Amino acid sequence: MENGAVKPVIVAIDGPSGTGKSSTSKAVAEQLGLSYLDTGAQYRAITWWMVNNGIDLTDPTAIAAVAGKPDIVSGTDPVKPTITVDGVDVSGPIRTEEVTSKVSAVSAVPEVRTRISELQRTLARAAADGIVVEGRDIGTTVLPDADLKVFLTASSEARAARRSGELKGADVNATREALVKRDAADSSRKTSPLAKAGDAVEVDTTELTLAQVIECVVTLVEEKRAGK
Repeated sequence: MENGAVKPVIVAIDGPSGTGKSSTSKAVAEQLGLSYLDTGAQYRAITWWMVNNGIDLTDPTAIAAVAGKPDIVSGTDPVKPTITVDGVDVSGPIRTEEVTSKVSAVSAVPEVRTRISELQRTLARAAADGIVVEGRDIGTTVLPDADLKVFLTASSEARAARRSGELKGADVNATREALVKRDAADSSRKTSPLAKAGDAVEVDTTELTLAQVIECVVTLVEEKRAGK
């Protein structure tokens, strides 16, 4: 710590869907005065753009050819994170079932990952006080030098229950099947799979309340800042 200044802290939070990643990351960033980035929203945004532009999402070459076209801008305020594509607010449209069902296929294309990873690194470097970045490959690929890496896990049953609570009226079993399928796709893709970094702290959230998970991660960040 030079001249008593607090060094910006970069926190990577990875893990599969339904582990409380977004809620935890936003709350930790807000409590500690850090920026926040939901990298999943960026992949959803590029998927939304491709769906809207009629790109054949069964053809990786077609996806790769247009990966550089959409202008994706992420606002990093944890209280009100924003995301626009070509100037259009897409925070609602990217959460549709159509986008959710196609995001793994688009995310698996190396050119898409390269493009979005660059965006993520640029935003992380620009965060004056530091940033909490959540995703699936942040600690392993995007920000391997992050000051703190956290990997959130939970049983597939717990994740499905949470996810179906978010998706009003969703069938828990169908949600669980979709989660397991998406985990398999994200974990087995060749480029930057969902994986736990060797130096990540694993936090199993199955039996924890959201408040307990947030408290745990805030403590880890504070210890890191204090140089413990």
